[in-house]
Amino acid sequence: MWVLEPTPSDRSIEMADLSPLRRRMIEDMTVRNLSPATQRSYISAVSKFSRYFGKSPDRLELEDVRAFQVHLVSTGISWPALNQIVCALRFFYGVTLGEALIPERIPYARDPASYRWC
Repeated sequence: MWVLEPTPSDRSIEMADLSPLRRRMIEDMTVRNLSPATQRSYISAVSKFSRYFGKSPDRLELEDVRAFQVHLVSTGISWPALNQIVCALRFFYGVTLGEALIPERIPYARDPASYRWC
């Protein structure tokens, strides 16, 4: 299971102590030169997603992502925070798991205040 562990910037933990899936995601982010803050944010987002369903995130599907988004919106999460989680999940599925079609099917949130009604 994907358990919340110390962030990549915590020097007290060795990469060998991490689950292979988390290690892979951290390596993918490091290779792409994502900032430590972005890495912490993405790891946190995928951890929350995993904990919500009580399963490893690689066993969760697109419908689970949708259900998680609906849950987050119901909690009153801000649109920028929701989009940060969407970015993390798109990265996780597209890069770490190599699922080409899933990321483009995970929609970004649009702030309702920015809608223009005709």
